[in-house]
Amino acid sequence: MAIFFFVVGLEIKREMLLGELASLRKAAFPIAGALGGVVAPALLYMAFNQGGPGAGGWGIPMATDIAFVIGVMALLGDIVPLGLRVFLTALAIVDDIVAVLVIAMFYTAEISIPSLLAAALCLAVLAALNGLGVRHPIPYALVGLALWASILQSGVHATIAGVLLAMLIPARTEMDHPAFLHHVQCVIGEYAGMVHAPDTVEVEEHRQMAIEALEDSCEQVQSPLHRLEHALHPWVTFAIMPLFALANAGVKLGADVGSQLSSPLASGVAIGLLLGKPLGITLMAWLAVRAGLAALPEGLSWVQIHAAGWLGGIGFTMSLFLAALAFNQASLLVEAKVGILAGSLAAGLMGAGLLWMAGRKAAVEG
Repeated sequence: MAIFFFVVGLEIKREMLLGELASLRKAAFPIAGALGGVVAPALLYMAFNQGGPGAGGWGIPMATDIAFVIGVMALLGDIVPLGLRVFLTALAIVDDIVAVLVIAMFYTAEISIPSLLAAALCLAVLAALNGLGVRHPIPYALVGLALWASILQSGVHATIAGVLLAMLIPARTEMDHPAFLHHVQCVIGEYAGMVHAPDTVEVEEHRQMAIEALEDSCEQVQSPLHRLEHALHPWVTFAIMPLFALANAGVKLGADVGSQLSSPLASGVAIGLLLGKPLGITLMAWLAVRAGLAALPEGLSWVQIHAAGWLGGIGFTMSLFLAALAFNQASLLVEAKVGILAGSLAAGLMGAGLLWMAGRKAAVEG
């Protein structure tokens, strides 16, 4: 999961530099929605579990599993407008930031100061590598492993190391875009002159040199952050997350499944995801617009925003991760998993249905 949070950290940094979180005005709308989407589920959960054995699981319904949300939107196709996809992605990024902070502050063991100092030294080395313009991933990987080990020994959850490492991966390109364009045009011009030349050893060598020059230019115009995110994203999406979900989602559903689902813990999780997410996201986003702090994205309606809020209730993998951190007792963990599965499934079906109806309505009116 540290690798998963490393990719999350890369996405957070990219959004803060270039995306929907790059300016306060652009970020205000998804930030408001995300904050509502973490506070409301936690409050609903505590309404069921305040003072009970499940009180420590208030962070479970706060999470959104962006991979599943994107999968649902992909199944719906063009019914989901681009602006809504951007909103949900930015909202999930803010959601992840809050999840990281919650894990760091509330789901940690006893703190070891020497290990934290060692982690701080690793961060200083990473910052120095970034400042010196080191772009090869191996030095960052080696220091990142030391950072992970230090944080693991410190008592803070080791997944935080992934986010901290991502924040110090260079986002600058070695070659700017005008220089890249000029260089590529020159190389392609040289290559074009050799396309119809006789096939000799010398000509082929010059062709290969031109191709290698193009490859080098493409690498120099891409930031290490972009290359790492692009390389790791398929592994996270199709390997790490599914394996984690398969290893942790299983529960034995027997005749007592009804009593499990009706327990305060399971009910708090399910209702937090199913109702807290859409209500919190929609209400806080609406209040931000009414207060003049944000603006409704162009081309989107409040019906679509509300439907997207229901999709935000798909907690699944992230919620399972938080549940594992919150509970050591097997019976409580089972109840949490039942609530996660029920709430995520219902929220996903409701969100998909509302988005489909909103899309059909927009198509008819258009």
